[in-house]
Amino acid sequence: MSERDIPLQQVRAFAEIAKMCTDPNKANRPSAHRIIEMLELGSADKFDEAGTSTSLVAQAMSQVPKPPAEVPIPEHGAGGGGSSGAREMERELDERFGYDRNFSAKYELGKEVGRGHFGHTCLARARKGDMRGQTLAVKVISKAEMTTAISIEDVRREVKILKALSGGHSNLVKFFDACEDALNVYIIMELCEGGGLLDRILSRGGRYNEGDAKIIVEQILNVVAFCHLQGVVHRDLKPENFLFSTMDEHSPMKIIDFGLSDFIRPDERLNDIVGSAYYVAPEVLRRSYSTEADMWSIGVITYILLCGIRPFWARSESGIFRSVLSADPDFDVTPWQSVSPEAKDFVKRLLNKDYRKRMTAAQALSHPWLRDERRQIPLDMLVFKLVKAYLRSTPLKRAALKALSRAVTEDELIYIRAQYNFLEPNSRDGRICMDNFRMALLQNSTDAMKESGTLEILYGGNHLQLEQLAYRRMDFEEFRAATISPYQLEAVARWEEIANTAFEYFEQEGNRAITIEELAQEMNLSSAAYYSIVCDWIRPSDGKLSLLGYTKFLHGLTVGYVSLGAGHSNYKSNLSLEC
Repeated sequence: MSERDIPLQQVRAFAEIAKMCTDPNKANRPSAHRIIEMLELGSADKFDEAGTSTSLVAQAMSQVPKPPAEVPIPEHGAGGGGSSGAREMERELDERFGYDRNFSAKYELGKEVGRGHFGHTCLARARKGDMRGQTLAVKVISKAEMTTAISIEDVRREVKILKALSGGHSNLVKFFDACEDALNVYIIMELCEGGGLLDRILSRGGRYNEGDAKIIVEQILNVVAFCHLQGVVHRDLKPENFLFSTMDEHSPMKIIDFGLSDFIRPDERLNDIVGSAYYVAPEVLRRSYSTEADMWSIGVITYILLCGIRPFWARSESGIFRSVLSADPDFDVTPWQSVSPEAKDFVKRLLNKDYRKRMTAAQALSHPWLRDERRQIPLDMLVFKLVKAYLRSTPLKRAALKALSRAVTEDELIYIRAQYNFLEPNSRDGRICMDNFRMALLQNSTDAMKESGTLEILYGGNHLQLEQLAYRRMDFEEFRAATISPYQLEAVARWEEIANTAFEYFEQEGNRAITIEELAQEMNLSSAAYYSIVCDWIRPSDGKLSLLGYTKFLHGLTVGYVSLGAGHSNYKSNLSLEC
């Protein structure tokens, strides 16, 4: 797109705003605050009052100047072209959703209350059954817009996720039914009459006070923790996708719009770029991400709640993406000077560009800013993944982790202790085994957990498994060592102090003389190219790990890339943390 093409985008944006402002139905016309917000966002993708969205990144990147080489550019348009025969073949899929085809007999469709790219939301009244007379919300998705197999599958997946999660959490919009006819698919859900979080932010002058922001963030974290445990990643968390049940100031919030959501296994990485530009995580742009991407989005939402501006901003989508990848949030602008240090630390730990250092939703709920002894911290899938890694580690690695776990304070162990208690250790010896992990998952499972393959972490196959726990019992001291994360501890302000203390414990109980070859084997390194790196980790005086070696050993070695040329090789590596 050339510079002279840019005004055309602006004209289209103004035309869209004008169309909304002249809607015959007054209820559909945006408020002055909303118009200002739309102008500021400068993207028609943000005009969706109902929270419906699409793959903003994939669309935008086809219309903006090409960003620097390090910014991934998604392929534009997964479909929509091709021959008329191909389109006709995909049209046939429209009739194969398998949903109830008696929508008109079951529901009376009312006025439109919101519109998005591929559908709109209407009020509806149930004609029969237990919900007879009840007013509901119906998301109407036009089959004419489903021009590709991918778009059809997106609708199927949205309904499947809503159905699988439904009723599992109080902050999740209730799903009631899915219907179809020759023209549309209808997703019937509970009606949230209190407006969206974005509207509430604007009505408060652009931001929340810290106390009220906590209430909002707690609700978001609780429902996202539930989704992640079930193996569902939302992928489009933003204020527009949280609605209030009623107009009451203290009304509970509901998460909506699972149109971009997906099932995900504990060991899986996704690579399709979806979401909304201001809230998209760096690793999404790099095409390798998991549930941590949702936590980044929550960090952006919290930043906005507390200060009223976005942490990453530019005049074009490509500029926003570059900012997300390389810029740091500004905590010096007003009103951050009056925000508590705990709140700042909370946001910083969610907006860490290294996804491995970010808190999970359950960990965030145990952060000092939100900590509440009366609230139960939800079960966290990270614990299962860390225990699995610990059980597969070498004796030296276990000793290193044990020393690290002894260096943290009791206050820093609140999350780990809560997870241990969640597993309900044996009342006689206070230990846990495979049955504790199995029962904890099964007691918190929905159909989504089965659909996502999350339960496979308990069993064999090529997935993560905890079968070793079937033959042993684990006390809290070992559980603490297994679930301590060097990655996340490095993001803590006092990491250097923790590392020094941990090394002292390691010197007393775990450190031993080790050769370069043994150390390479410990870290599963086979190439001689790594020896020049790890040799600096061993003290010449006694052949044991130095403080540097200890911390690097905890962190692990990740290969950035190894490329082979004609007659020579170029080597590059990144030292990074590894859970």
